[in-house]
Amino acid sequence: MFAWRTFTVEEFVLHLTRGVKVQSILFVINTLGAGGGGEKALLELLSQMDLDKYEVHLFILTGQGELINQIPEKVKILNKKYFPISVLDRPGRMRLFKTVMKAMIIRGTAFKRMGYIINNLKEMIKAGDVRKDKLMWKILSDGAQRPKQGYDLAIAYLEGGAAYYVASYVKAKRKAAFIHIDYIYAGYTRKLDEECYLNFDHIYTVSESVKKTFLSVYPECKDCTTVFYNLINAEKIKRRSLEEGGFSDDYDGFRILTVGRLVPQKAIDVAIDTMKILQETGREFRWYVLGEGELRNKLEEKIHVLGLEKYFYLLGTVENPYPYFSQCDLYVHTANYEGKSIAVEEAQVLGCVMLVSDYAGVQEQVEDGIDGKICKCEPKALAENILDILGHPQQMKIYAYNASKKAQANAGSKAGKLINLLIQT
Repeated sequence: MFAWRTFTVEEFVLHLTRGVKVQSILFVINTLGAGGGGEKALLELLSQMDLDKYEVHLFILTGQGELINQIPEKVKILNKKYFPISVLDRPGRMRLFKTVMKAMIIRGTAFKRMGYIINNLKEMIKAGDVRKDKLMWKILSDGAQRPKQGYDLAIAYLEGGAAYYVASYVKAKRKAAFIHIDYIYAGYTRKLDEECYLNFDHIYTVSESVKKTFLSVYPECKDCTTVFYNLINAEKIKRRSLEEGGFSDDYDGFRILTVGRLVPQKAIDVAIDTMKILQETGREFRWYVLGEGELRNKLEEKIHVLGLEKYFYLLGTVENPYPYFSQCDLYVHTANYEGKSIAVEEAQVLGCVMLVSDYAGVQEQVEDGIDGKICKCEPKALAENILDILGHPQQMKIYAYNASKKAQANAGSKAGKLINLLIQT
C-alpha cells in the first residue's frame, strides 16, 4: 500500500539514511552543463539543503560544465581541475574528448576495459543501437580521481558514470542513486552497468514510469526504489521570466518554442519536418529551439535543404530561458523518450500552451485536452495538432490556465520547498 507524504530536504536525508547519523554527504554528477534537467534539479536540491548542518561535497565526473558558478558557496568542489564550459558545443566536446583520452591512459584503463568495450559494443551492434557515450562513462569512472575520505552518505545524482563511480570508488555508510531517464530507451543494460545498482542502499526515480522501466531490468531492487520528483523553484522561474531577454527578432506572428539538447533523444529533426508542413500551409509561423548539442551541424543542414532558414531557428543555450517561455505562443516538447521533463514543468509554471509528444510517462505531467495536448512524435501529427490549437484561441487560454494551476498545486503551500516523496507504508 502506498501513501503520499510531504518531506523537507532534511527529512528526505533522514529517510534515505534510516537512522545513520549524517554529517558528510557526497554528490556525484556526470556534468554540470546548462542543457540538462538533472543538473538543474541538483542545483535546486543543494539550494534547499541546510548546508550548516551537513558537510556537502560535489564531484563532477567530467570536470566540466558552465553551471559551476551556481553551486552554493558552502558546497566543496572536489575536482582538482575544472573547465567552466559546455559539454555540448564544439569546443566543449573537444575538451571532453581530451578528458576521455586522459582517463583511458590513467591506471591502464583502456587496456583493462578493452574486453568490456568490445563485448558491449557487440551487443549494441547486434541490437542496432550503438551508444558510444554509454561506453565512455565506464572509462571516465575508472580513470577519474578517487575520493580521499569516506562519507556518511554518497549520492550518484545521474545514471551512467556517476552511478559507476559511487558504486565502485566511493566509501560511504549509505549509497543512493537517482534515475532521471527511461532506463531502457536510454540504452542502459545490466551488462553495461556491471549490475552496479545492486550496490546501492536506495534508488530514486523521477517518475512512476521511470520506476516501472527500471524495475523491469532490476526487479530485485523493488524494495529499495522510490519515486522522488525533481525540484523546481516556481517563484524564481516567474521572477526570471520578467527579466530582460527573450526573442529579439522583429516578428509579431505565431511563435513556437522548444527547449532541449540537440541530441537524438529530443527529436529536433522531427520538429524541422513539422515546420516544413506548417510553412507549406501558407500560415505565418516561426519555430525556435533553445539548446546545444552534437547534432547542430546536421540539423542546420536539414534546415537549409528544406529552405527553412527564415522559419526555424537554433538559438543555442541561453543563461536565462524563461523570458522565451513567457513570450512564446506555443511550447512544443518533442522527445522520443524522457524521464520527467523539467522543461515541461517550467512551461507549466509560466502558463504556456503546450503540445507534448507521446513518450512513456508523459501523462504524469500533462493531461491531454485539459492542460495541453499530447500526440505522436511524427511531423504530420504534430503539424495537425499545432494548427488545431491555433484555430481555438479560447481553448488555448484554458490550457494555459490549467497548466499554471497544476504547477501551483504541485509546488505545494511552500512554493516548491517541500518534496512529494512516495514511500511504502
